[in-house]
Amino acid sequence: MNKNFKAAPHPLTFILLLVLLISACGHQTATEKNTEDTTTTTLKTDTSQRKPADAKAILARKEVPVLCYHQIRNALASDSKRAGDDIISPDKFRDHIKMLADSGYHTILPDQLYDYLVYGAKLPEKPIMITFDDTDMDQFTVGNTTLKKYGFKGVYFIMTVSIGRKGRINYMTKENIKQLADEGNTIASHTYDHKNFAQFKDEDWKTQIDEPTKKLEEITGKKVEYFAYPYGVFKAANLHKLKEHGFKAAFILSTTRDENYPLYTIRRIIDPGRYSAKNLYYSINKSFNKTKS
Repeated sequence: MNKNFKAAPHPLTFILLLVLLISACGHQTATEKNTEDTTTTTLKTDTSQRKPADAKAILARKEVPVLCYHQIRNALASDSKRAGDDIISPDKFRDHIKMLADSGYHTILPDQLYDYLVYGAKLPEKPIMITFDDTDMDQFTVGNTTLKKYGFKGVYFIMTVSIGRKGRINYMTKENIKQLADEGNTIASHTYDHKNFAQFKDEDWKTQIDEPTKKLEEITGKKVEYFAYPYGVFKAANLHKLKEHGFKAAFILSTTRDENYPLYTIRRIIDPGRYSAKNLYYSINKSFNKTKS
């Protein structure tokens, strides 16, 4: 007898293996489909069926770090000491954004923050928001370019009187603003000409709020639903009017949030030009690692 001879497998064995293989593949496909369906359902539930949180519940949520930038340029001898807080050199700005990326931060936008505060929606691990005030061109050339390098998005609070202006400081054009919006950044309002919100008169709601909103929406083709107070100053008695004029939320600087309108007094901190990246990291944790204002 040939010792190398091996019995051929029975034909039924091949049929059985084929049936098991088809069954396993079909089960896997069904499982994947069920997972996709569950995810879709969950998203719908999150956005349409949850009860909005009240002011007390919003204040109790852990604050998300929000940074504020103004001018990204090298300081001049003629700059005042006060202006130093609003100026950060391009090199230092790049270092700070790199530190955020290296530290595991993920940028979020106002809609995500709103859904978290109002509906308890989940945010990415170590969320942070990066915002820019006043429409300066360097926010586009340096700010946006740097953020894109790390896959970050930003929020640009536009002062509409400045759009397209050139001089000692150059400002973004309509085309720049449209590009920012098209790339997935948020374009938001910062009044017409930086008038102090606490000094608003009746006519200012049209000239400082409604008309800038309309102009920005015409430029971007998207709704403008967020606002930043010039100088970070607000007047509690007028906060309810922002909702009436179409805003979902508004941003102050580092002062205490309003107990009745926390959505319209979301805190930010300025990243001053004198900070090192390490200073900024500690400042973020000191300012926002708490649950109440």
